[in-house]
Amino acid sequence: MAPPPASPAPPSAWQQAMANAYTSPIPVKKTHLGNALSSEWTKIKSVRSTMWTLGTFLLLVVGIGLLAAANTEPRNYAEMPFTVPAFFGLMLGQICLITLGVLVTSSEYGTGMIRTTFTASPQRHRVLAAKVLVFFATAFVVSAGAILFVGLVTSSMNSGPEAGDVPWAGTVVKGSLYVSLLGVLALAVGSMLRHSAGAITAMLGVVLVPAIMPAFLMIWESTQSLGEKMNDYNAITALAKIFGAEDNGTGGGSQLALLAVITAAAVAGAFALLEKRDV
Repeated sequence: MAPPPASPAPPSAWQQAMANAYTSPIPVKKTHLGNALSSEWTKIKSVRSTMWTLGTFLLLVVGIGLLAAANTEPRNYAEMPFTVPAFFGLMLGQICLITLGVLVTSSEYGTGMIRTTFTASPQRHRVLAAKVLVFFATAFVVSAGAILFVGLVTSSMNSGPEAGDVPWAGTVVKGSLYVSLLGVLALAVGSMLRHSAGAITAMLGVVLVPAIMPAFLMIWESTQSLGEKMNDYNAITALAKIFGAEDNGTGGGSQLALLAVITAAAVAGAFALLEKRDV
């Protein structure tokens, strides 16, 4: 005859405590990149530094651009696009996007908010990807709007039989893309250095040193070729070629491609370091 089945063991005190534990009425949802994008958009539009840097950027690009356009005549645009005046404002305005790109990441390390961010979203790569996407979209839209506005006003002021029919829609896209990539590069440098002043200084060196060094490198024959390359690919010359202020026939395509490669390498480095280091 088979033995009767054993009765189940009574629940332990721990199991009874878990059964009576508090359950939140708020449904728990699995987070995704959209949540991170929403969070980063809320951050970037709520801090004062964003309004100040973008406001200064618009003031420089539009203000200097319209001032330059007011001192030109229709015959000046016989071989140049109407967006050339925006180039003069972007020479200074690009520094604003570089500063904002650095602050998007490094300011959180300075205030300690990065611990809260990574506690709420432990997927660090998702947070950095959201920062890059939100910043790039913001910088591109703002810079494209500023360049387009300068181009439209310049066209209305200087259109005439003496002005050429040079297409300028491409300069709006490529000019905005160039300065936005510079800002993303600054964001990646800020993520790697985690220090606002250090990252801004490093980015100013990246922009200004290649524009100054050719004057010294071309003195000696051995460094002349390096000086010529540096002169062709620095940020100011690149913008001049994109806007047609410097006649080279390439439209700045090689300079834009080089910046895209450097920015992609810097972003990859920022992702790699973000996963390895502690906060």
